[in-house]
Amino acid sequence: MAKEQKSRTPLPVGKYRQVDIASIQRGRRGKHHDLVLGIVQELATLEPGAALEIPLASVGGVGLANLRSAVHRATTSKGMEIETVADDGKFYVWKRAASE
Repeated sequence: MAKEQKSRTPLPVGKYRQVDIASIQRGRRGKHHDLVLGIVQELATLEPGAALEIPLASVGGVGLANLRSAVHRATTSKGMEIETVADDGKFYVWKRAASE
């Protein structure tokens, strides 16, 4: 006795809209986007040998790990190499020197 095979119903054509790949934004816009964008913009103008000092109390409850991760992700996508340190409620970030 052979089992009957159920036929699959194909998805309706045109259920999803097609878009041009060039129109898709590929960057990530996380919940800390505006904060991180401001930090990256200031880093771009930072003098060699200087660091940004960011008080963690002033970043709207963003935890250190999340802030550090978001800043690294954003600067890496822009081809910028940075260093970071945190101490006494402050987060420091600067551009890595070319010789490092």
